[in-house]
Amino acid sequence: MPIDPICGMTVDENKAAGKSEYKGKTYYFCNVKCKEKFDLNPDEYVDEEGNIKKTQTKMSAHEGMPSSVEKGPNTAVDPICGMIVDKDKSIKRVIDGREYYFCMESCARTFEAPELELRSMKRRVTVALSGVLILAFLRVVVMLGLATGATLVTWVPIPALPYFTWGVWLFIIVTPIQFIGGWGFYTGAYNALKNKRANMDVLISIGTLTAYFYSVFVVFFPKVLPVKEKDVYFEVAAIIIAFVLLGKFMEEIIKKRSSAAVRKLIDLRPTIARIEKSGEEIEIPAENVQVGDIVIVRPGEKIPTDGVVVDGHSSVDEKMITGESIPVEKKTGDEVIGATLNKVGRLKFKATKVGSNTTLMQIVKMVEEAQASSAPIQRLADKASAYFVPAVLIVAFLSFTIWTLTGNLAQAVLAFVAVLVISCPCALGIATPAALMVGVGKGAENGILIRGGEYLERAQSLTTIVFDKTGTLTKGEPEVTDIISVNGTKEDEILKMAAIAEKGSEHPLGEAIIKEAKKKINNISEPGHFEAVPGHGVKVDINGSRILLGNRKLMNDFNIEIGSLEEKIAALEEKGKTVMILAEGEKIYGLIAVADTLKGHSKEAVEKLKKEGIEVIMLTGDNERTAKAIAAQVGIDRIIANVLPWEKANIIKELQKEGKVVSMVGDGINDAPALAQSDIGIAIGGGSDIAKETGGIILVKDDIRDVVAGVKLSKATMRKIKQNLFWAFFYNTISIPIAAFGLLNPIIAAAAMALSSLSVVSNSALLKRFKLVV
Repeated sequence: MPIDPICGMTVDENKAAGKSEYKGKTYYFCNVKCKEKFDLNPDEYVDEEGNIKKTQTKMSAHEGMPSSVEKGPNTAVDPICGMIVDKDKSIKRVIDGREYYFCMESCARTFEAPELELRSMKRRVTVALSGVLILAFLRVVVMLGLATGATLVTWVPIPALPYFTWGVWLFIIVTPIQFIGGWGFYTGAYNALKNKRANMDVLISIGTLTAYFYSVFVVFFPKVLPVKEKDVYFEVAAIIIAFVLLGKFMEEIIKKRSSAAVRKLIDLRPTIARIEKSGEEIEIPAENVQVGDIVIVRPGEKIPTDGVVVDGHSSVDEKMITGESIPVEKKTGDEVIGATLNKVGRLKFKATKVGSNTTLMQIVKMVEEAQASSAPIQRLADKASAYFVPAVLIVAFLSFTIWTLTGNLAQAVLAFVAVLVISCPCALGIATPAALMVGVGKGAENGILIRGGEYLERAQSLTTIVFDKTGTLTKGEPEVTDIISVNGTKEDEILKMAAIAEKGSEHPLGEAIIKEAKKKINNISEPGHFEAVPGHGVKVDINGSRILLGNRKLMNDFNIEIGSLEEKIAALEEKGKTVMILAEGEKIYGLIAVADTLKGHSKEAVEKLKKEGIEVIMLTGDNERTAKAIAAQVGIDRIIANVLPWEKANIIKELQKEGKVVSMVGDGINDAPALAQSDIGIAIGGGSDIAKETGGIILVKDDIRDVVAGVKLSKATMRKIKQNLFWAFFYNTISIPIAAFGLLNPIIAAAAMALSSLSVVSNSALLKRFKLVV
């Protein structure tokens, strides 16, 4: 059997995932990823004569795995390498309640990395918070003992062993917090200093390590320090680490949620494809479909890849890709998109794009690129710390030097420690998380989920909001909007006849008519005969009479004159509505218009955004006539229509190049790249999971008035963050000179730092009073 030149696996030619021709030879691959990698640079894997380089076969990535596994009910696809694996023999992981299967441990680790990092962070947070709670308990116990006048608190369960003083117990409790909880800060500080910059990690490391090691010397080597003050600051170090680490943990959760979007996009791909080979239908793994294969899709099945219809007629639901609610009629010569749903008819199409070239995978790629290329706005604290840290160090060393030159070494040490302790960035560290927790909580109570501080920062300078049309401004499903009588026929009678005609239809327009009829008619009888006329409408028999319901083409097929009704039909179509004509025999009885209607508060939301001075744009894949009709109803002046799914992100980029700070509001999978590309992606809660995972703000209630509320809440939360940072720096700036002049004991410095933290938390709590009524 031939060998895969990438991973070294033996491959059955008849079951290979793909093949490539190069230098007159044919190479076979075990999965699509191997083929794509080979096609990018084949010279890396074969020599001048076309022979596979030995280094590749020796380094078989899947050594020990079966050479081929046929797709079946007990198999799965490795999400990393794309290999088909037997569930019973593969490596299994359960992530977010879902089971994933891998061909080998390295693939599992690669896929699981975000969860492993989160678990590691959670362990550090647990250690830090547990230690702080123990410290708080012991401090309360001691304070109660002193308050009662006790010289020895005999009821505290602390062993009275030699050398086990209060300071020693603090050392035992705080040391795990210092070096397990704070390890991430130290590595971050090391990397920052190595790159010649100062960040929050540097501040945290300097402050906590100074407090910690000063306390260690006070407890274990008291004679080394020529000072009379023997106070320790273990608790200061522990509390700083616990608070800041909690904020970091929140950020890691946000990162994990963002990374899940790509996984869910990939999950849209069907697992099985049915191809025609030698006159027979054969089921194969969907990833094994090759360009040129004839693929067969039955009603109710997902289309496995992109292609062109060669036989059959059907209605295809493309909502999961394009976002449009009404399924599209497909016939010979029409293009179909992978991962969309075939509704009613049997289709046979020729595959034109496979693997990473399909529409779905291009959307995946764009989401990844947009998320990776979004330049994160660095927090104000990090920016300021670049100057703050060097300044604090200079002041601390100057203070130490000056006091030493005066001959007062004890005061020099005290001043040095006081400056560093007062500069401890506890308030700086919690300035953002404290306001973020309150702001996010306030939003969650009102159905607005804010997923990160970066979105709050961008909201303050927001200039433009771009709305998707279908499912965002509109309801996303067709409804009967107009029933027009001809020749005096009652509207209810027209609706009843149309509902009977559509009783056997599965078309969304027919479903809209039946849904409307059920509101007024108790029983919809069955037609005597039903015949669907593809692309035109339906023909049925009702009580021996021929009833037609469809478009102009259907009327022309049966030589029925539309006449003066053309003007009414055109007027309805100008409003973005689909018009169906009802006729009995040679006589037209009425018109029924169906359209995707506006949500109840769309117009109100747009008006209020305009009052806020924000430009509102509508972006849609629908035709310009329908887009203009909807825009006119809602009050939007600028529309961008006929936009393909993969073009939406480019539109956002162009707006950003104009200097606009752009928010995208959408609900569909097709909106995901644009949501990721925008400065603030706002996802509608009733939309797809992919949109929600990509959005920075999620509106749970599916009410777009919450777009206005979300923007206001974001701005209010950002104001609190700025106020917090101001107070944090204010306390440090005022106290550092006092400490440097030797007028501030380190204990008082620690108290001042605690006071700054208290002001930050209290100020953040005021956000609870913020009114979100729009």
